[in-house]
Amino acid sequence: MSAPGEPHIPVLRDEVVDALAIVPGERHVDATFGAGGYTMAILERGAEVAAFDRDPSAIESGQTLVASAGGKVILIEAPFSQMEGELARRGFVPVDGVTMDIGVSSMQLDQAERGFSFQSDGPLDMRMAGEGVTAAEWLNEADEGEIADVLFQFGEEPRSRRVARAIVSARPLTRTSELANVVRKALGHRPHDKKDPATRAFQAIRIFINRELDELAEGLAAAERVLKPGGRLAVVTFHSLEDRLVKRFLRERSGSEPAGSRHRPAAGPRAEPSFETPAKAVKPGEAEVARNPRARSATLRVARRTAAAPWSREGVN
Repeated sequence: MSAPGEPHIPVLRDEVVDALAIVPGERHVDATFGAGGYTMAILERGAEVAAFDRDPSAIESGQTLVASAGGKVILIEAPFSQMEGELARRGFVPVDGVTMDIGVSSMQLDQAERGFSFQSDGPLDMRMAGEGVTAAEWLNEADEGEIADVLFQFGEEPRSRRVARAIVSARPLTRTSELANVVRKALGHRPHDKKDPATRAFQAIRIFINRELDELAEGLAAAERVLKPGGRLAVVTFHSLEDRLVKRFLRERSGSEPAGSRHRPAAGPRAEPSFETPAKAVKPGEAEVARNPRARSATLRVARRTAAAPWSREGVN
């Protein structure tokens, strides 16, 4: 199946679908619908799909696929952290697989009016769901210390205080080009530098505005609760903060994380492992990176659900 005008092939699509080991008639969750690439690949293997996206434009563009899928696709406008309740209301639990492709989509990056990228000038928005505080509103109102903390925590920017000071001095900011130029000037960017220093700032602000790491932690725990014994989880991440969170979650839930030490004592009795020991992470091959340079930083981690009860909600990272 294919959706008319599908603009992007998802990263590591074949590896994700192989890891899901789909059997016809199964129920699967595409937690990050985007352009529908993973959903279509899962449908081609004969499964039914409940797909999530909090971006209204993705939901709207996905209606053609829903109409052509013969009732085998449910498209849900909600964050994937809410999958447990949304699936239960539709009688779509338990499921055989959950797929997550974390972060901003290529479609969102390519739409200048969304404000996710500095490659083309646009309004400084960055909201995935199109609601709540925009990046411009936050940057123009937050104090310097808060901005520096966000840049350091979510962008791993080593000179976060210098950048934050420059942002405050340049306010008000309303356009992506304005923010990018302020960051470049603060960090001494040279046109021939391999990586634009504004990349870290844009990543940090986007993650903060959309609560992306909190959503990921809550989404992983929700996937644990909706997967049936033997169900498969496949998560594709694009930067170290996301990957560390997924890796830590799977190590903990599979019993691979150390129980404790004299420096970090265990809080109490360990729960039974809810996932089997994760396989080694998968990276894109040279051919895929050549075809899609954005795939270079992608990492796929997979795990299989055991029959153990889900861990308590207090165990969410």
